[in-house]
Amino acid sequence: MKRKPIGKLISLIYRQNQKMISKKLKAYQIGGGGQHSFLIEIVKQPGINQDQLTTELKFDKATTARAIKKLEEAGYITRKIDEKDRRSFQLFPTAKGLEFYPVLMDILKTSNHSLTLQLTDEEKDQLIYLLQKLTFSDHD
Repeated sequence: MKRKPIGKLISLIYRQNQKMISKKLKAYQIGGGGQHSFLIEIVKQPGINQDQLTTELKFDKATTARAIKKLEEAGYITRKIDEKDRRSFQLFPTAKGLEFYPVLMDILKTSNHSLTLQLTDEEKDQLIYLLQKLTFSDHD
């Protein structure tokens, strides 16, 4: 079997996974651009601001701004002026966002399960270990 480039395989897996997740999230008015990642982080860290989200999730500022706008329009989050820095907004989940969070986590869990159906538990652990090793290595 001919080896394919690692980057190409990772990209293919990512696109397939995003397509599956997007299809399930469409019914909840959550689209692409990693909106679900932003919602997860806001639920985990109520009061986080956009700059912190951009840094933590490693998205660019424009992607963060678009995702926040869409999540706010869909009623999942709310923005409040940061008292410490009046140019900045703190982001909080709404009741709708908190109610949806377990549903979102279940969708993502199902997606992860689908990705690894053909792997043994040992292979899953090894895959996670190797991907984390790639993710956290210094490429600069």
